[in-house]
Amino acid sequence: MKLVIRGLLLIILGLIGYLLLWPVAIKPEAWQAPESTGYTGQFNSNTKLTNLNQIDLGDYTGPEDVAAKTIDGVMYIFAATHQGVIIKINPTNGNVELFADTNGRPLGLEFDAIGNLIVADAFRGLLSISPVGEITLLTDQVGDGSKILYADDLDIAADGRIFFSDASTRFSAKDIGDTLTASVLDLMEHSGNGRLLLYDPATKETTVVKTGFNFANGVAMCPNDACVFVADTGTYSIWRVWLNGNTGGQVDKVITNLPGFPDNINRSADGTYWMGLTSPRIDAIDKLSGLPFLRKIVMRLPERFKPAPLHHGMVINFGFDGHILNQFQDPSGAYPTTTGALDAGDGWLYITSLSAGTLSRKGWSATTTISPEETPEP
Repeated sequence: MKLVIRGLLLIILGLIGYLLLWPVAIKPEAWQAPESTGYTGQFNSNTKLTNLNQIDLGDYTGPEDVAAKTIDGVMYIFAATHQGVIIKINPTNGNVELFADTNGRPLGLEFDAIGNLIVADAFRGLLSISPVGEITLLTDQVGDGSKILYADDLDIAADGRIFFSDASTRFSAKDIGDTLTASVLDLMEHSGNGRLLLYDPATKETTVVKTGFNFANGVAMCPNDACVFVADTGTYSIWRVWLNGNTGGQVDKVITNLPGFPDNINRSADGTYWMGLTSPRIDAIDKLSGLPFLRKIVMRLPERFKPAPLHHGMVINFGFDGHILNQFQDPSGAYPTTTGALDAGDGWLYITSLSAGTLSRKGWSATTTISPEETPEP
């Protein structure tokens, strides 16, 4: 009996030692999460994102971001997928075909002025894909020599400069082998190591625009390219980074205390912006924000006990000053991990997802435009 008790004590001590001392990848920093108000007020719960129209993607899953392009009079939707390929979708007949295989993990997509598809690839960096599918690596490192570890989203200025997010300079999506795992590590560490980068096609140089993001995510240009919106996923907020003149480098936090984790941001022709919330906020992350030691212990737990996305679909439409114009939700999460939305101008709002096997869409006609006083000067 004594031997059994001794054995149990050794096991218990071993488990305690493991939870307290086993090395983990993160170096958590203390912060103070804002008190969540949940789905109330301007984010009041609704069911406007239910009963979506679905386009089946066949063998492909996770249409994380999309971009629209008209070819020979037909509008196509191009989608980045979890399989590392970009597919070309005819939304009229539902036909899906392979456009390009990046041999990486494509995320953010935008077409440039000459028809190339520019891709933020989490494994490879910033890519350009020609209309016939030829892939060119634009950049995978910054001019200071630092590697781009997690290219996430992008937008293109009128002069062709490409602004894109490097979500984490601590956790390489490629080395870890999975974008979601890398994002969880960065969010749990909360060390403010994400950054906004600029690639200039004229000089082929890559420079740092702004640092200090907690998982820098969605990117969208302001009117007249005066500033850039960036989703700061780890603080549930949207930053507006000014680019020019006396305000260059300054930051406004135009949306704060979101009820979930913000992801992609897409511009619409009406001058407004669409953004997805991939998951509701996770109580454990908020409650442990000021307790870095306990966050280490959480990361030593079995995978099923670690933070993971919750299913609650939500996309938000906002104006230049951050005011909320529309917000659509599906509390059931039938279409899971909503990463964003694109108003393609064809009467549909296309809803993207980190994990779904379909591309969803909702009938939509923009009725709101920004007022002149909201538009910044060049």
